[in-house]
Amino acid sequence: MEPFVLGDDVLTLAVLAQVARDHRPVRIGTAARAAMDRARRVVDEVVAGGDSAPAVYGVNTGFGALAEVRISAAQVAQLQQNLVRSHSAGVGQPLPREAVRGMMLLRAAVLATGRSGARALCCEQLALGMIGEGEVEYGGAIMASADAHRAAGITPLHLEAKEGLTLLNGTQHMTSVGGLALHDAEATCRIADLAGALSLEALKGTARAFDARVIGARPHPGQQVVGKVLRELLANSPLAASHKDCGKVQDPYSLRCMPQVHGATRDMLEFAITVLEREAASSTDNPLVFVDGPDGDEMISGGNFHGQPVAIALDAAAIAIAELANISERRVEQLVNPQLSSGLPPFLAEDSGLNSGFMIAQVAAASLVSENKVLAHPASVDSIPSSAGREDHVSMGATAALKLHMIHDHVRTVLAIELLCAAQGLDLRRPLRSTPAIEAAHAVIRARVPMMKVDRPLAPDIAAVRALIDDGSLLAAIAPHVTA
Repeated sequence: MEPFVLGDDVLTLAVLAQVARDHRPVRIGTAARAAMDRARRVVDEVVAGGDSAPAVYGVNTGFGALAEVRISAAQVAQLQQNLVRSHSAGVGQPLPREAVRGMMLLRAAVLATGRSGARALCCEQLALGMIGEGEVEYGGAIMASADAHRAAGITPLHLEAKEGLTLLNGTQHMTSVGGLALHDAEATCRIADLAGALSLEALKGTARAFDARVIGARPHPGQQVVGKVLRELLANSPLAASHKDCGKVQDPYSLRCMPQVHGATRDMLEFAITVLEREAASSTDNPLVFVDGPDGDEMISGGNFHGQPVAIALDAAAIAIAELANISERRVEQLVNPQLSSGLPPFLAEDSGLNSGFMIAQVAAASLVSENKVLAHPASVDSIPSSAGREDHVSMGATAALKLHMIHDHVRTVLAIELLCAAQGLDLRRPLRSTPAIEAAHAVIRARVPMMKVDRPLAPDIAAVRALIDDGSLLAAIAPHVTA
């Protein structure tokens, strides 16, 4: 891949995923380097003023509740080293490698706006490891940073005025973790449409509710897209034609209302993506450096580091994506419940009683849905004051991002369970066939997981279909048939 150029190229969530996961190279653009150099001179001018220079937060003062403590000119560099050390207080399991790489890219992008006042060298050599302390991953192994520096032939960086602060301020954790989840959620929405279409066919449902006139009468964008996808997936189905005169008036909500429910999720995710991509292009440091203003060069303390815009968007996204699992589990219930399944055997087992079929698969889906309901409680409605009351309102955006990641993981597993059940339902409708798109998806599943004739452990089957979701195989199978 071509390098992503900081300061020149647009940082989208797709780019975030490419750099975080696929190791797309990154370099600093000429204009961004010049902007960083110009802002750095403003910081250097404050430092050159010595102890008589005006107080500038984080340059010659302490941090947080210690902002009024003046730091001598001789100690401004030590202040930055101490800050990074003091903030190295993480607990629990390390973040995934991709999340850390995403954070590094996002922070480099902030520095590259030229409003942080850090040297370009900091942008090129990010993280605690840059000063030769702590632990880093190098060559696939965790080791002391100093050892990794020697192995890589890199000289540890000695932080100068403001640079420790500018590496720590901002919303990069929540934007990286949340952004990667949102990037993946777009594909998850398409999987939900596919799973629902398979279930509708297996349940002898009708696509009439997805008529373009019905969908167009309520012009929410997501609803329009899902309606079109479902029409394309289900067009001219021989299986549907076989029961067109069955007398059923309309299907349950979990089938009939897929455009409305799945579409609302798409709309909210689109909003969240817009917020996070806007955030990725923002200067979230404090203080910020402004050059050539009406009062000359200035450093102004503000609140752009506050994560509230991102936190609320991620909370909303978590609620939205959780709904895909909620409605999916209800379709699983329709498939396994003989009172609801239009003639399918109990729990999709041909010899039910002796065999329990997909009984516990539905229970597993219900369990994940129930856990999501707890996780979907908004993190951003909470705040715990810190730093002796100076930081008296915080967004809890990192928690919102982590919850979104967990919910999304559960949603994909629930959809894998639905796909397993729907594929079994289609098998039980043979010799009737569905549309080319549905049959293509069914074939991909059956290439990995055989039809269940007698009870067997379901965990490997669920994992296998989940892998087909994660690696894109299912979406690739239907791509020739779907334009939306």
